[in-house]
Amino acid sequence: MSAHDDTAAPYADTAGRAVLETVRNYGVTAIFGIPGTHNLELYRPLKDLGMRAVTNRHEQGSGYGADGWAQQTGLPGVVITTSGPGLQNAMSAIGTAFCESRPLLVISPGVALGAEFRDVGTLHETKAATAMVGAIAEWSRRVTSATDAVDAVHDAFALFRTGRPRPVHIEIPLDVLEAPAGVPATARAARPAPSPARGDAAAVREAAALLAGAVRPVIVAGGGAARAGRAVTALAERLGAPVITTLNGKATVDEHHPLSLGSNLRLETARRVAEDADVLLVLGSKLGEAELWAPRLEARGAVVRVDISAAQLHKNLDATIGIAGDCAAVVEDLLAALPDGQRPVRDLAAERDAIATETAGILPETVALAEVIAAALPHGAIVAGDSSQIVYMALANVLRQSRPHSLLYTPTYATLGYGLPAAIGARVAQPAEGGRHVVAVVGDGALMFCVNELATAVEQRLDLTVVCVDNGGYAEIKQNEVDRGIRPVGVDLVQPDWVALANAFGATGRRARTPDEIESALVAAIAAGGVQLVHIPQTSGSEPSIPRGQS
Repeated sequence: MSAHDDTAAPYADTAGRAVLETVRNYGVTAIFGIPGTHNLELYRPLKDLGMRAVTNRHEQGSGYGADGWAQQTGLPGVVITTSGPGLQNAMSAIGTAFCESRPLLVISPGVALGAEFRDVGTLHETKAATAMVGAIAEWSRRVTSATDAVDAVHDAFALFRTGRPRPVHIEIPLDVLEAPAGVPATARAARPAPSPARGDAAAVREAAALLAGAVRPVIVAGGGAARAGRAVTALAERLGAPVITTLNGKATVDEHHPLSLGSNLRLETARRVAEDADVLLVLGSKLGEAELWAPRLEARGAVVRVDISAAQLHKNLDATIGIAGDCAAVVEDLLAALPDGQRPVRDLAAERDAIATETAGILPETVALAEVIAAALPHGAIVAGDSSQIVYMALANVLRQSRPHSLLYTPTYATLGYGLPAAIGARVAQPAEGGRHVVAVVGDGALMFCVNELATAVEQRLDLTVVCVDNGGYAEIKQNEVDRGIRPVGVDLVQPDWVALANAFGATGRRARTPDEIESALVAAIAAGGVQLVHIPQTSGSEPSIPRGQS
């Protein structure tokens, strides 16, 4: 058979196939990873199963790509790594998924049964791979048979469907992976999804009574409420309650809705609205410092908290009433327990103006640039961002979105190198024809963490626009150094010719400086399709001259 022959040779029904067939039966149609010597039996069945293989240029990118795909599909992202360094390369992505509560399934091969760490110099030898991943994942399991491996897949999907979604890892010993499976088709079938947890009925009635009597109710929606948008919107309208979200909960309620105050919980003016509520309803958020930009939320009234994890109900803010359950199901029950009719919509113009003023005062020029970028994006675009100033200081505040999971970001783990591979995963999740536009907006320092993934995007023939806002390095860290009396060190970075670099990868590079150039370049790049990179120099001496309010 020719080395280029697409016809696969006959092969046994291995454990590798049993595992991937089970994953496919749950609806997963794409995997992210890099083929290696030890994981080939996980790759062999992909074409036959109709699963798209996205080959990233680094396994960290595989994890972030899988996360972007998962946020668009509502299914867990799946990563296949090889043993040793391949698995270790995915660790940052696993840590991110744990911190941000994202569903991620990582499958890797391991040494044969009985050959656990012997320190004899075998290929990719690792001291304790399962323990390594288990230190940062929800769980990590080394299986001993094909049946165990398939059961582990079912356990993973049970967690993703009913618990706090977090990453899991399955290590399959090589001798198990490559041996006949002996697992019947019925055991590989997806198990029925259980009914969502509705919470304690008495607690729901008590919470409904509190909300019904509230004069100034406010809703804070986190990532755990993102897929409950319809019910949360109905509840907000019933109560006449403003809705403020975390970044992970962004657009749980359409940010154009008159009751939405956007994903601005990090801003003092928005937090004050929440703190002044006589009843504060917190849905699916731990209210962590990284989402607040403050040590804690100082609620003055009663607090009702709803979370899939009972362990979260009093974390960072004690609840008057805590309800452990699925946010959508609990909110539906709250609606059923509340009196019919809607309260008048509260006029939030003053609060919006105060939020806009506070946003503009953080980094005025960067915020003005973000407004230009936001104005150029097509309606409904998915935006992937990094822990770059253009995103967390500006675009996340000024970009108003209508659907959840439209801003792909990691507000708590705050990693670099996430935006581009996450955008790739989001675009892979779109229909082959049409689908939503996907744009990555990243800083120059962040893009250098993952610029190799431009090759992945080109290879996958994606329509994807990357906006690189170049402030010459790590601008915030430079300011942190100055604030501490440290002469800047390690923060001013040598820059490539970004346009030439994009072209070298087979993408199309553009450069834009003025507001008109930036808007024109973005519109043209998105319309042209293919992989596009728009470089916006913001370094000293070449900063875009963007007056406030220009779009």
